[in-house]
Amino acid sequence: MEQKFIGIIPARYASSRFPGKPLADMKGKPMIRRVYEQVCGVLDKVCVATDDQRIADAVNAFGGEAVLTSDKHRSGTDRCYEAWCKVGEGYNIIINIQGDEPFIRPEQIETLKACFADETVDIATLVKPFRADDDFETALFNPNSPKVVLNKNGEAMYFSRSVIPYIRGEKHTEWLKAHTFYKHIGLYAYRADVLRDITQLSPSSLETAESLEQLRWLENGYKIKAGITHRETIGIDTPEDMERALRNCF
Repeated sequence: MEQKFIGIIPARYASSRFPGKPLADMKGKPMIRRVYEQVCGVLDKVCVATDDQRIADAVNAFGGEAVLTSDKHRSGTDRCYEAWCKVGEGYNIIINIQGDEPFIRPEQIETLKACFADETVDIATLVKPFRADDDFETALFNPNSPKVVLNKNGEAMYFSRSVIPYIRGEKHTEWLKAHTFYKHIGLYAYRADVLRDITQLSPSSLETAESLEQLRWLENGYKIKAGITHRETIGIDTPEDMERALRNCF
């Protein structure tokens, strides 16, 4: 079957740390437009899935496509599935793109797409190796930066907010020199039937413990292929993040 890729960008207006974040101005463009323009050239179709008319209007105003979805979804994954059901006919692979990653690179999308050259891959994501000179306290030991362990086939074995694996017999300050650790980049792709099925799964015990949705999929036997990127992503979670991005990235 021919592979047809649709990128879906979930975007909510409500945010406890940054209300209205998708519409925040970034050098004359709302952030959601920055995300959209970064990825639209490497996908067959792109749309924004939102529960807010203000976001939909902003997307339509710059010539993008917006899909209004329910405000009851538990996650961006569920929102992606509703959007695919409405506008995704004929597109058999869905890429879930974070709406607060305005510096996502087209080549990172290409890396994710390439995972599906293997017909056995059902879900794919991105990981980035930590550098040996990264600061172990602010990078490796940061619980807001999930880590992942891969098997020899490049598939995720486990994701954790803790440092995995533990390096026995080495000082913490030497761990990054002793082993290649991987940071998880929160970008996912799924075959359409798999996306349908995982939205029907109940929250799992590991997911609840770590607050990481992808653990639900692993617990239920799904394999997650990891594409490797060496570029850092810059997520915008707070107004302070936005100020830093505007100061340092333009």
